[in-house]
Amino acid sequence: MGLKYIEMIKTITLIFLIGLSLVLTFLIWNSAPYDTIGKRATVDVSITDSAEKKDIASVVKPYKIHFNFEEGLTGTTDAEQIDYMVDHLKRWRLTNPVLADKSFNKAKLNQFLRGEHRFVFYFPGAVPLPVYESVLNIENPNVPEVSFDLMVVEWDVEASTLGIHFISRENELRYESVAKFYDQQSFNREIINVGRSYDEYVEVNPAGQQFIVVPVEEVQLIQNTYFQNEKDEINPTRFRSALFSDPNAVRRKSVTSNQEDFQDNHALMSVDTEKKQLQFVHPVAESKEIAIPSELLEDTIDFINEHGGWTDEYRFSHMNFKTRYVNFKLYVRGIPVLGGNTSTEIEETWGEESVYRYKRPYYTLGDTLPSELEKVTLPSGKEVAEALMASDEIEFHAIDEIIPAYYMEQDIDLNIFVLEPSWYYKRNGKWFRFSDEQLGGEKDGLE
Repeated sequence: MGLKYIEMIKTITLIFLIGLSLVLTFLIWNSAPYDTIGKRATVDVSITDSAEKKDIASVVKPYKIHFNFEEGLTGTTDAEQIDYMVDHLKRWRLTNPVLADKSFNKAKLNQFLRGEHRFVFYFPGAVPLPVYESVLNIENPNVPEVSFDLMVVEWDVEASTLGIHFISRENELRYESVAKFYDQQSFNREIINVGRSYDEYVEVNPAGQQFIVVPVEEVQLIQNTYFQNEKDEINPTRFRSALFSDPNAVRRKSVTSNQEDFQDNHALMSVDTEKKQLQFVHPVAESKEIAIPSELLEDTIDFINEHGGWTDEYRFSHMNFKTRYVNFKLYVRGIPVLGGNTSTEIEETWGEESVYRYKRPYYTLGDTLPSELEKVTLPSGKEVAEALMASDEIEFHAIDEIIPAYYMEQDIDLNIFVLEPSWYYKRNGKWFRFSDEQLGGEKDGLE
């Protein structure tokens, strides 16, 4: 009898174990995604020891402001002065923007910008309004999915409200909002009087269709020389750990003396050890669908935040939501780096729920010795504009902007980066370096 009960217990136990196995298998199948190739797991790994996450206000910034007064124009490209104005803008209460003009062509725009009692924030690219809502104080926001590259603040000396205009030059749209501020005296003291203290500006093409304003006086910028050492360079293996879903499955090989590849079965990261830049591609994540601009910008910023990728000051430059491409440019002391012989941009092409292509430098700008800081005096913006207008090689009517910026020269032998102050002009969406000897520097065109 004892053996009979033992065999019965064994049978019941076996049936129980088989049933438990079936239940666990069912649960695993229903909790795991079927498409394990197309969806990469998020790896929370930082490429630096002191990872910095940035918000929209830190990445999306104006690069210039100008004021229109009865007696003339003032303006600035100084980062601290621009931040000061944006901080005040955050305090105002704005009504939800509404479409004011759906055919705001170049003629209307230039007439509008020449009007008195207004100041203009210039952005380097089209900023999705739902994204910049996080910077503004909009009451009951129901912000439309539109983008702007100019924000104009219009004041009335006798009113306690402001007209805020969001303008898309590319789409010829103008959206309008109304802002309420604290009190008239504070506004005059903290905004108007400060704006009057800015450098004198002048319009350089008053008879033309394109409204361009530049400084009347010479411009001084600091020329920087950065010496590189090991602590100023991020080891590419840290990007391997941050970008690949399973770093242990990544194979490493040398392709040439200056190129290394990191690869698993789904993605490839190529590293240029001479120019100190890398490109990561995840082919199965590619998407041909048109992106929603606000989601595209937020996703690409979040992606860099996830692995602490803001190694220097990079700011939003432009995007193409049709190709899902977003560009961030390097800034130094608030001045953009618009050219050079090495990469100064972070580029992303967003795919299906993850990055498809990611290209960027892996150097960081190290310490600058006081002896290597030199003030350089550039000619006035007015002189530069006059030289461009006098040139037989350049069609001035095609120029959209003229600003001071940096050209970055990498000396591989000395292991240094030199930032040279220069004037740049924008034509057909590309930046060109101005040269006294060879006007325009046509070979330095950058988007």
